[in-house]
Amino acid sequence: MFTTLVKFRNYGQQAAESAKYIGQGFAVTLDHLNRSPITVKYPYEKIISSERFRGRIHFEFDKCIAREVRVRVCPINLPVVDWKLIKSIKKKQLKNYSIDFGVCIFCGNCVEYCPTNCLSMTEEYELSSYDRHELNYDQIALGRLPLCTSRDLSIQAVSTSASSFSS
Repeated sequence: MFTTLVKFRNYGQQAAESAKYIGQGFAVTLDHLNRSPITVKYPYEKIISSERFRGRIHFEFDKCIAREVRVRVCPINLPVVDWKLIKSIKKKQLKNYSIDFGVCIFCGNCVEYCPTNCLSMTEEYELSSYDRHELNYDQIALGRLPLCTSRDLSIQAVSTSASSFSS
């Protein structure tokens, strides 16, 4: 008879502990129900990217001296640099520069190691395309600066600060 009482007591303790855990989970669920949604209506509202965001690369053709340092530091040897040597002045003249963003891993090594700072990262992240050949940008496409999200009047910019996630 004593063992039966002990079993009932253990069963009651386990039931109470299970109810406590279910109550804790329910409290978390109720806490999330009280929060406002963080959904962004994408084409009309865009999230402002962070300061260190690595988006599409911007290229300034006039600054480039065709050193090919960017190609050597790229983990996938991505930038294609075509140049010709001008023997009279013993310098390279850049003919063509292109990057295939379908292959690029946006590591930022090319920007970091460029000796003339002719490359920079922009905040543009909308690079999707139906044709992968459209992602191969030459120096003309790389030279175009994208419209800044915060300055575009047709788009409402949404900032993502830590305070908006905590409330």
